[in-house]
Amino acid sequence: MSTKRLERLMFVQGGTCFFCKSSLPKADASIEHLFASVNGGGKNEENCVACCKSLNAIFGSMSLKDKFQVVLNQKGNFECPGSIGAVGRAADAAIVTAKLPPLDLSNKPIGKNPKPDNFALVVANLKLRGDARPRTIKTLTTSIVALFPKGIAKDEIEAIIKKLQSTGAVSLSEGKVSYVL
Repeated sequence: MSTKRLERLMFVQGGTCFFCKSSLPKADASIEHLFASVNGGGKNEENCVACCKSLNAIFGSMSLKDKFQVVLNQKGNFECPGSIGAVGRAADAAIVTAKLPPLDLSNKPIGKNPKPDNFALVVANLKLRGDARPRTIKTLTTSIVALFPKGIAKDEIEAIIKKLQSTGAVSLSEGKVSYVL
């Protein structure tokens, strides 16, 4: 998709996110296909909206029904996990994402195991995403951060990725990720 389409969508939406209506800086914006492309959704204007990159990463290839469920589960004013102008959980996620240093996934031991609920949430999200799963360590890391609006520590992310590897759910090779979910 061209930048012009994103600019058009942002103009039509008044420079705000389609889902939470918070101000959406162009650098944080992406095109969300309401019906995911991998599920047969088109690139036409009726199927495309502008939203924050972190929410787009969470939605992945979810069905429209599942996307609505994510929005409805927020029980009140919906806040995108990466909203710049939002307070609380969404702002925490943006801060964590901005300050997160690069991951070192060398063979050094990780000091702690991931929290079971966090690991299960990541696995469930990856399964839901189907063919839209992250294909690089960088995008996998960003996707994991986006799942935890209150923030997640770097060592927890490393532990989750290590556990994904040790359980055989993912395979890493030269920065690329492949899945066996």
